[in-house]
Amino acid sequence: MPTSHENALQQRCQQIVTSPVLSPEQKRHFLALEAENNLPYPQLPAEARRALDEGVICDMFEGHAPYKPRYVLPDYARFLANGSEWLELEGAKDLDDALSLLTILYHHVPSVTSMPVYLGQLDALLQPYVIILTQDEIDVRIKRFWRYLDRTLPDAFMHANIGPSDSPITRAILRADADLKQVSPNLTFIYDPEITPDDLLLEVAKNICECSKPHIANGPVHDKIFTKGGYGIVSCYNSLPLAGGGSTLVRLNLKAIAERSESLDDFFTRTLPHYCQQQIAIIDARCEFLYQQSHFFENSFLVKEGLINPERFVPMFGMYGLAEAVNLLCEKEGIAARYGKEAAANEVGYRISAQLAEFVANTPVKYGWQKRAMLHAQSGISSDIGTTPGARLPYGDEPDPITHLQTVARIMLIIILASATF
Repeated sequence: MPTSHENALQQRCQQIVTSPVLSPEQKRHFLALEAENNLPYPQLPAEARRALDEGVICDMFEGHAPYKPRYVLPDYARFLANGSEWLELEGAKDLDDALSLLTILYHHVPSVTSMPVYLGQLDALLQPYVIILTQDEIDVRIKRFWRYLDRTLPDAFMHANIGPSDSPITRAILRADADLKQVSPNLTFIYDPEITPDDLLLEVAKNICECSKPHIANGPVHDKIFTKGGYGIVSCYNSLPLAGGGSTLVRLNLKAIAERSESLDDFFTRTLPHYCQQQIAIIDARCEFLYQQSHFFENSFLVKEGLINPERFVPMFGMYGLAEAVNLLCEKEGIAARYGKEAAANEVGYRISAQLAEFVANTPVKYGWQKRAMLHAQSGISSDIGTTPGARLPYGDEPDPITHLQTVARIMLIIILASATF
């Protein structure tokens, strides 16, 4: 007779296949997740397992058996130049070739969503293949390409980059995005004050007013962390090594840690260090399965053809609920202050961020770029209740815009500088 566990699994699968709202592709994705999550979790220390079960640490529901990296950033320039033996494709000779090749490869780039999260630095990738086309001819091709991406890969995690230089392709992408106003692909403009012309930055600002994109990244800061051009901005604004990516993402619930702390001092000396260590244990266990048991890096043609390098993948050490943690800790200390409103509370938030940054910078991981994780202010998931994403201020509790930006910007600087210490 089926066990209660088997019955529950069958019921969940039955709900998926009979869902009136899921597409066949979505049903296949969720059925695969059910199968994966029916496997045993990578072996964890007892304390790490307890933290995961109690929700103090969250593995983002990536699955029990990580058989592919969370985020993959192929070297698309190498692919366009050389083609692919595995895909039986020659290198691109013109813009039409380049667009066709990219649309093919995108369907072979895995991720946590099964769709590519990184489309490349598109203007730099495509501009060399523009030979004798007018701007109108470029615009038609880019707009068609942009619509294709949204209709065939409808995932908000899908992310393209442009900038910092100006080019006909850069302008064509901005025009297509403003005109179509699609959710996907997401778009980041990498800004460099030494390179980006003012009139291009103005067009970027106009686009933001039209379609809430692109987001703007600080090119020189990222260049110091990854080397110039050695990174991509992907998914929900994660900066990761090019020709690598993010192996896994695990996040600390800072609110839950504060709830388990007797005082501010107890938080900093006992509970936060304890759960940071447990998160590293979970990261190491998941990465060990990915690198040693899944055989992904041994068998992927992306590795064999030099489009990705296993040593350029980095685990992501996430955190969220900073606002709630700060407010709880202030209450425990009898401090009449709230995060984002009073300096005393903000200082607690800065201290938490600084301690996390120091821990991540000084704690090795078993598998990862430069043997370190990257600190990440995680932007929340749909199942979160009573916690604010990353280091943000709670909705409805925001101060004036300038104070809001000043509060969060200092936290983000601490997180960025943690990466710069590699």
